[in-house]
Amino acid sequence: MSRNSLRLRLILAGAVAIVLTLGLSTIGLSYLFVRHVERVAVDDLQSRAMALASMVEISAGSPPRLVDPPPDPLFRQPFSGHYWQVSLGDEMRRSRSLWDYQLPAPDDLAAPGQTRVLSLPGPQGEALLVVEQSLLVDHDGTRLPLRILVATDRDALDLAEQGFLRDLMPFLVILGALLLTAFWMQIRVGLRPLSQVSNRVRALTTGDRARIGTDLPDEVVPLSRQIDELLDARDAELLRARHRAADLAHGFKTPLQALLGDAEKLRDQGQDGLAGSIETVVGSMRRLVDRELTRARIQSDLTTAEAEPETVINRVVQVLRRMPRGADLGWHVSAGSHLRARIDPDDLTEALGALLENAMRHAESAVWIDVTGSGSSVQITIRDDGPGVPADDLQRMTKRGVRLDQSGEGQGIGLAIVHDIIDAADGQVALENAGPGLRVTITLHAR
Repeated sequence: MSRNSLRLRLILAGAVAIVLTLGLSTIGLSYLFVRHVERVAVDDLQSRAMALASMVEISAGSPPRLVDPPPDPLFRQPFSGHYWQVSLGDEMRRSRSLWDYQLPAPDDLAAPGQTRVLSLPGPQGEALLVVEQSLLVDHDGTRLPLRILVATDRDALDLAEQGFLRDLMPFLVILGALLLTAFWMQIRVGLRPLSQVSNRVRALTTGDRARIGTDLPDEVVPLSRQIDELLDARDAELLRARHRAADLAHGFKTPLQALLGDAEKLRDQGQDGLAGSIETVVGSMRRLVDRELTRARIQSDLTTAEAEPETVINRVVQVLRRMPRGADLGWHVSAGSHLRARIDPDDLTEALGALLENAMRHAESAVWIDVTGSGSSVQITIRDDGPGVPADDLQRMTKRGVRLDQSGEGQGIGLAIVHDIIDAADGQVALENAGPGLRVTITLHAR
């Protein structure tokens, strides 16, 4: 795919969108996971804080005091990452895991009965997630503030987040691959109508279709209609141009005939030189007019054109055999009756007539015509046993006005007409020396 490919642009845009979406989804899922883990951790710390409230012992006749907490190995191992600190009035007790470190609690207390979540530094400088539970202990009308701090190392939360991301990444990669595959398939399906339009435009050039048509998706129909309207306008303009060329050529015929009459009168008056000059010029102009008439008759609509080369060849050869020169030659025709070419029969007759007449004029004893088919094409080969053509002149033979036989009467436009006809049928003309003679091969699309 090239840089200007629409499919490549859509794939790149889709890939960028999918990568951004998955990236934002990863950030969002990670944030939600951390919030959830932190919420679970806070609930656990809050439960432990309420359990530590049982450290307050109230006895009759003595003020409340703190006793040993329930045994928990997490809080007995030094620097385990799990800590508690309980303050009742001026009395404070700490978990053994804090060793000799005191949690730097804020000076202000939470409202009695309320829970507050804090972030405090730990004994080794680590970040701690701390839940503060504030209570009041009532004894003999005196209320003592009870502050319970329960903390856990935030590294455990970070490790949980990293583990979650490690587990999530393979699924994100698989999801991204599936999304890219689905997006690529969507692009293929979505752009398939453009391929249909391309195929139909190609069919227009080969003559397999007359118009693109409207049996396409709704989004492509306006484009197909515009192309069909353009083709209609082109065909109408070509038809008008052919009519104008034909009218112009016909319009020249009457004045040219009048000039021939004047030349005849001059000849009667003894002015043979002037009469001959006029007749030469008029002859040249008439041949050019005949060529323009031929070009005006060339059919450009290949959708319905169909010719049987064998029938056309036999008809042309039958005419040439009536000529003195043609009667002396051997005509060898080899053609399959089942072969059909995509060209107007009259156009093919015009082209083969010019080529076979040229072969007749230069042949020594025989002319060979072979018609073969190969796949989607039909080849018509014409060969004579004449002297052939100099190699340097082969490429010049289809150019307008080129004369290789300076002794003949033609104006060098016969092969140019052949080229125009075959080119209009989207075919090809190839010339080569056959040793002896000249071989002309016409390649046409098969029906």
